Amino acid sequence: MARTAHIVRQTSESSIDLELNLDGTGKTNIETTVPFYNHMMTALGKHSLIDLNIVASGDTDIDAHHTVEDTAIVFGEALRHALGDKRGIRRFADATVPLDEALAKAVVDVSGRPYCVCSGEPEGFQYAMIGGHFTGSLVRHVMESIAFHAQICLHMHLIAGRDPHHIAEAEFKALARALRFAIEPDPRIQGLIPSTKGAL
Repeated sequence: MARTAHIVRQTSESSIDLELNLDGTGKTNIETTVPFYNHMMTALGKHSLIDLNIVASGDTDIDAHHTVEDTAIVFGEALRHALGDKRGIRRFADATVPLDEALAKAVVDVSGRPYCVCSGEPEGFQYAMIGGHFTGSLVRHVMESIAFHAQICLHMHLIAGRDPHHIAEAEFKALARALRFAIEPDPRIQGLIPSTKGAL
């Protein structure tokens, strides 16, 4: 059964058309009208091996916030839909990713219970303007939106970092690598649901 999803979301603030394939090769086509976010979502697809097509637009004349948040919401919903009953996946995974002086660790549980903890970002990161459109605070907001709408537990910890671009990119890549392994089929459990409850 194909682990794919296609979701279209229209509001007065944004328009999102997103397709993904969990069993892809990391092929992406991303256009959100927020250049740095394009860069981050491209990295997320590439390093998770999730094929990802996103066409998004919104009221970026006001702020990038709505377009960024709504894209993350739709990505989370698509991830949840494509995972189905989560039969046969590894479920838990972690990844630690460096980018020059930055080092980020992501730990994921595809649990069906949404939770997100982000820690370690230096004071002032939330106010940094990256690429002229994207504030540091949006990184945490993206992580929270994905976690809650995908119904996964995500712990994101920045171990080291100074440059805002490097911090954000290390965090997105750490999430990507953790997702790659958490959603991967585990041949040892032979298609069973990886939970003592029998459901996720």
